[in-house]
Amino acid sequence: MSSEASGGNRAFIDLHCHTSASFDSLAAPSAVVRAAASRGITHLAITDHDRIDGALEAQAVAAAQAPRLSVIVGQEIRTPVGDMIGVFLHEPIPPGMAPAAVIEAVRGQGGLVGIAHPFDRFRGSIGARDAAGFEALAGEVDWIEAWNARLMFGDGNERAAALAARLGIPGVAVSDAHTTLEVGIAGTALRGDPSTPDGLRAALAAQSELVTGRASAYVRLIGPAAMLVQRARGRGRVQPPVAGR
Repeated sequence: MSSEASGGNRAFIDLHCHTSASFDSLAAPSAVVRAAASRGITHLAITDHDRIDGALEAQAVAAAQAPRLSVIVGQEIRTPVGDMIGVFLHEPIPPGMAPAAVIEAVRGQGGLVGIAHPFDRFRGSIGARDAAGFEALAGEVDWIEAWNARLMFGDGNERAAALAARLGIPGVAVSDAHTTLEVGIAGTALRGDPSTPDGLRAALAAQSELVTGRASAYVRLIGPAAMLVQRARGRGRVQPPVAGR
Protein backbone atom coordinates (compact mmCIF):
# COMPACT_ATOMS: atom_id res chain seq x y z
CA MET A 1 0.00 0.00 0.00
CA SER A 2 1.25 3.49 -0.82
CA SER A 3 1.80 6.04 1.92
CA GLU A 4 -0.86 8.21 0.30
CA ALA A 5 -3.49 5.54 0.91
CA SER A 6 -2.83 5.55 4.63
CA GLY A 7 -2.61 9.29 5.16
CA GLY A 8 -5.22 11.86 6.11
CA ASN A 9 -8.75 10.58 5.67
CA ARG A 10 -7.63 7.70 3.49
CA ALA A 11 -8.27 4.13 4.61
CA PHE A 12 -7.12 0.79 3.29
CA ILE A 13 -9.68 -1.94 3.95
CA ASP A 14 -9.80 -5.67 3.34
CA LEU A 15 -13.36 -6.98 3.65
CA HIS A 16 -12.57 -10.71 3.43
CA CYS A 17 -9.94 -12.40 5.61
CA HIS A 18 -9.80 -15.67 7.55
CA THR A 19 -8.19 -16.93 10.75
CA SER A 20 -7.80 -20.34 12.36
CA ALA A 21 -11.43 -20.12 13.44
CA SER A 22 -12.17 -21.17 9.86
CA PHE A 23 -12.09 -24.87 9.01
CA ASP A 24 -9.54 -24.23 6.24
CA SER A 25 -7.03 -21.85 7.87
CA LEU A 26 -4.28 -22.17 10.46
CA ALA A 27 -3.58 -18.43 10.80
CA ALA A 28 -3.96 -17.45 14.46
CA PRO A 29 -6.03 -14.27 14.96
CA SER A 30 -3.10 -12.59 16.71
CA ALA A 31 -0.77 -13.39 13.79
CA VAL A 32 -3.28 -12.01 11.29
CA VAL A 33 -3.54 -8.79 13.30
CA ARG A 34 0.24 -8.40 13.41
CA ALA A 35 0.54 -9.02 9.67
CA ALA A 36 -2.22 -6.53 8.84
CA ALA A 37 -0.77 -3.83 11.09
CA SER A 38 2.73 -4.28 9.70
CA ARG A 39 1.46 -3.93 6.11
CA GLY A 40 -0.43 -0.70 6.59
CA ILE A 41 -3.97 -2.00 6.59
CA THR A 42 -6.22 0.37 8.53
CA HIS A 43 -9.45 -1.67 8.53
CA LEU A 44 -9.71 -5.45 8.39
CA ALA A 45 -12.88 -7.52 8.33
CA ILE A 46 -12.28 -10.97 9.79
CA THR A 47 -14.81 -13.16 7.97
CA ASP A 48 -14.36 -16.74 9.06
CA HIS A 49 -16.61 -19.42 7.64
CA ASP A 50 -19.91 -19.44 9.55
CA ARG A 51 -18.49 -18.20 12.88
CA ILE A 52 -17.29 -14.97 14.51
CA ASP A 53 -15.17 -16.10 17.47
CA GLY A 54 -11.90 -15.61 15.58
CA ALA A 55 -13.01 -12.10 14.62
CA LEU A 56 -13.82 -11.24 18.21
CA GLU A 57 -10.41 -12.50 19.32
CA ALA A 58 -8.67 -10.51 16.59
CA GLN A 59 -10.61 -7.39 17.56
CA ALA A 60 -9.45 -7.71 21.16
CA VAL A 61 -5.84 -8.28 20.10
CA ALA A 62 -5.91 -5.24 17.82
CA ALA A 63 -7.35 -3.04 20.57
CA ALA A 64 -4.49 -4.01 22.86
CA GLN A 65 -1.57 -4.30 20.44
CA ALA A 66 -2.40 -2.49 17.18
CA PRO A 67 -4.55 0.57 17.94
CA ARG A 68 -4.20 1.93 14.40
CA LEU A 69 -5.88 -1.18 13.01
CA SER A 70 -9.67 -1.38 13.19
CA VAL A 71 -10.89 -4.99 13.13
CA ILE A 72 -14.45 -5.45 11.93
CA VAL A 73 -16.34 -8.53 13.07
CA GLY A 74 -17.66 -10.35 10.04
CA GLN A 75 -18.51 -13.76 8.67
CA GLU A 76 -18.45 -15.64 5.38
CA ILE A 77 -21.95 -17.07 5.30
CA ARG A 78 -22.78 -20.21 3.35
CA THR A 79 -26.12 -20.24 1.52
CA PRO A 80 -27.54 -23.03 -0.66
CA VAL A 81 -26.45 -21.12 -3.77
CA GLY A 82 -23.11 -19.60 -2.73
CA ASP A 83 -21.24 -17.54 -0.17
CA MET A 84 -22.02 -14.08 1.19
CA ILE A 85 -20.14 -11.73 3.51
CA GLY A 86 -21.68 -10.03 6.53
CA VAL A 87 -19.83 -7.40 8.57
CA PHE A 88 -20.46 -5.48 11.80
CA LEU A 89 -22.00 -8.59 13.34
CA HIS A 90 -22.71 -9.28 17.00
CA GLU A 91 -23.92 -12.86 16.60
CA PRO A 92 -23.02 -15.55 14.04
CA ILE A 93 -25.44 -16.13 11.18
CA PRO A 94 -26.40 -19.83 10.84
CA PRO A 95 -25.27 -21.40 7.57
CA GLY A 96 -27.74 -22.82 5.10
CA MET A 97 -30.25 -19.97 4.91
CA ALA A 98 -31.41 -18.53 1.60
CA PRO A 99 -29.62 -15.36 0.45
CA ALA A 100 -32.64 -13.15 1.14
CA ALA A 101 -32.82 -14.50 4.69
CA VAL A 102 -29.09 -13.88 5.16
CA ILE A 103 -29.50 -10.27 4.06
CA GLU A 104 -32.38 -9.82 6.49
CA ALA A 105 -30.39 -11.40 9.33
CA VAL A 106 -27.34 -9.20 8.72
CA ARG A 107 -29.46 -6.07 8.43
CA GLY A 108 -31.19 -7.06 11.65
CA GLN A 109 -27.84 -6.73 13.42
CA GLY A 110 -27.21 -3.34 11.82
CA GLY A 111 -24.60 -4.84 9.50
CA LEU A 112 -23.68 -4.63 5.85
CA VAL A 113 -23.59 -7.46 3.34
CA GLY A 114 -21.60 -8.30 0.23
CA ILE A 115 -21.27 -11.11 -2.30
CA ALA A 116 -18.10 -13.20 -2.18
CA HIS A 117 -16.21 -14.33 -5.32
CA PRO A 118 -19.44 -14.29 -7.35
CA PHE A 119 -18.20 -16.05 -10.50
CA ASP A 120 -15.58 -18.43 -9.13
CA ARG A 121 -16.24 -21.81 -10.73
CA PHE A 122 -14.42 -23.73 -7.99
CA ARG A 123 -16.06 -22.31 -4.86
CA GLY A 124 -19.55 -21.58 -3.60
CA SER A 125 -20.40 -18.69 -5.91
CA ILE A 126 -23.86 -17.23 -6.28
CA GLY A 127 -23.26 -15.89 -9.79
CA ALA A 128 -22.40 -19.32 -11.16
CA ARG A 129 -26.08 -20.28 -11.26
CA ASP A 130 -29.27 -18.35 -12.01
CA ALA A 131 -28.11 -15.14 -13.73
CA ALA A 132 -31.40 -13.26 -13.44
CA GLY A 133 -31.85 -14.21 -9.81
CA PHE A 134 -28.29 -13.23 -9.05
CA GLU A 135 -28.72 -9.77 -10.55
CA ALA A 136 -31.85 -9.20 -8.47
CA LEU A 137 -29.96 -10.29 -5.35
CA ALA A 138 -26.96 -8.13 -6.21
CA GLY A 139 -29.21 -5.08 -6.18
CA GLU A 140 -29.88 -5.68 -2.47
CA VAL A 141 -26.27 -5.83 -1.21
CA ASP A 142 -23.71 -3.18 -0.29
CA TRP A 143 -20.82 -4.42 -2.43
CA ILE A 144 -19.64 -7.12 -4.80
CA GLU A 145 -16.14 -8.58 -4.74
CA ALA A 146 -14.88 -7.24 -8.04
CA TRP A 147 -11.43 -8.69 -7.29
CA ASN A 148 -10.79 -11.73 -5.12
CA ALA A 149 -7.08 -12.48 -4.84
CA ARG A 150 -7.72 -16.21 -4.52
CA LEU A 151 -9.54 -16.53 -7.83
CA MET A 152 -6.85 -18.27 -9.84
CA PHE A 153 -8.57 -19.40 -13.04
CA GLY A 154 -11.13 -18.00 -15.44
CA ASP A 155 -12.59 -14.53 -15.88
CA GLY A 156 -14.63 -14.41 -12.67
CA ASN A 157 -13.07 -11.19 -11.40
CA GLU A 158 -13.56 -9.43 -14.71
CA ARG A 159 -17.20 -10.52 -14.87
CA ALA A 160 -17.80 -9.41 -11.29
CA ALA A 161 -16.25 -5.99 -11.92
CA ALA A 162 -18.33 -5.53 -15.05
CA LEU A 163 -21.53 -6.51 -13.22
CA ALA A 164 -20.82 -4.13 -10.35
CA ALA A 165 -20.21 -1.28 -12.79
CA ARG A 166 -23.34 -2.04 -14.81
CA LEU A 167 -25.58 -2.23 -11.73
CA GLY A 168 -23.98 0.73 -9.98
CA ILE A 169 -22.98 -1.35 -6.95
CA PRO A 170 -19.61 -0.70 -5.26
CA GLY A 171 -16.95 -3.18 -6.28
CA VAL A 172 -14.19 -4.02 -3.80
CA ALA A 173 -10.90 -5.92 -3.89
CA VAL A 174 -10.23 -8.46 -1.14
CA SER A 175 -7.40 -10.77 -0.19
CA ASP A 176 -9.62 -13.64 0.99
CA ALA A 177 -6.49 -14.46 3.01
CA HIS A 178 -6.29 -17.86 4.67
CA THR A 179 -2.62 -17.46 5.63
CA THR A 180 -0.63 -14.57 7.06
CA LEU A 181 1.36 -14.46 3.80
CA GLU A 182 -1.78 -13.30 1.99
CA VAL A 183 -2.90 -10.60 4.41
CA GLY A 184 -2.86 -7.26 2.61
CA ILE A 185 -2.16 -8.69 -0.84
CA ALA A 186 -5.36 -7.04 -2.07
CA GLY A 187 -7.79 -4.50 -0.69
CA THR A 188 -9.61 -1.25 -1.31
CA ALA A 189 -8.32 2.25 -0.69
CA LEU A 190 -11.14 4.53 0.42
CA ARG A 191 -11.74 8.09 1.54
CA GLY A 192 -13.51 8.44 4.87
CA ASP A 193 -13.81 6.32 7.98
CA PRO A 194 -15.17 2.82 7.26
CA SER A 195 -15.12 1.73 10.91
CA THR A 196 -18.92 1.94 11.26
CA PRO A 197 -21.72 0.67 9.02
CA ASP A 198 -22.70 4.19 7.94
CA GLY A 199 -19.07 5.17 7.47
CA LEU A 200 -18.30 2.13 5.33
CA ARG A 201 -21.42 2.61 3.25
CA ALA A 202 -20.50 6.24 2.60
CA ALA A 203 -16.88 5.42 1.82
CA LEU A 204 -17.88 2.70 -0.65
CA ALA A 205 -20.21 5.14 -2.39
CA ALA A 206 -17.35 7.60 -2.89
CA GLN A 207 -14.36 7.13 -5.16
CA SER A 208 -12.21 4.11 -4.33
CA GLU A 209 -9.09 2.42 -5.65
CA LEU A 210 -8.80 -1.34 -5.94
CA VAL A 211 -5.44 -2.90 -5.08
CA THR A 212 -5.45 -6.11 -7.09
CA GLY A 213 -2.70 -8.40 -5.93
CA ARG A 214 -3.04 -12.13 -6.40
CA ALA A 215 -2.34 -15.05 -4.07
CA SER A 216 0.43 -17.47 -4.99
CA ALA A 217 -0.65 -20.88 -6.22
CA TYR A 218 1.83 -22.36 -3.76
CA VAL A 219 0.10 -20.64 -0.84
CA ARG A 220 -3.18 -22.17 -1.97
CA LEU A 221 -1.68 -25.62 -1.44
CA ILE A 222 -1.70 -24.96 2.32
CA GLY A 223 -5.49 -25.12 2.31
CA PRO A 224 -5.96 -28.92 2.05
CA ALA A 225 -3.38 -29.47 4.80
CA ALA A 226 -5.11 -26.88 6.98
CA MET A 227 -8.45 -28.66 6.58
CA LEU A 228 -6.91 -31.98 7.66
CA VAL A 229 -5.33 -30.37 10.72
CA GLN A 230 -8.53 -28.58 11.67
CA ARG A 231 -10.57 -31.75 11.25
CA ALA A 232 -8.15 -33.57 13.57
CA ARG A 233 -8.61 -30.75 16.08
CA GLY A 234 -12.38 -31.16 15.92
CA ARG A 235 -12.80 -27.83 14.15
CA GLY A 236 -14.42 -28.96 10.93
CA ARG A 237 -16.90 -26.92 8.94
CA VAL A 238 -19.94 -25.60 10.79
CA GLN A 239 -23.01 -27.50 9.64
CA PRO A 240 -26.46 -25.97 9.04
CA PRO A 241 -28.99 -26.41 11.84
CA VAL A 242 -31.05 -29.59 11.63
CA ALA A 243 -34.69 -28.84 10.88
CA GLY A 244 -37.04 -29.51 13.78
CA ARG A 245 -34.48 -29.09 16.54
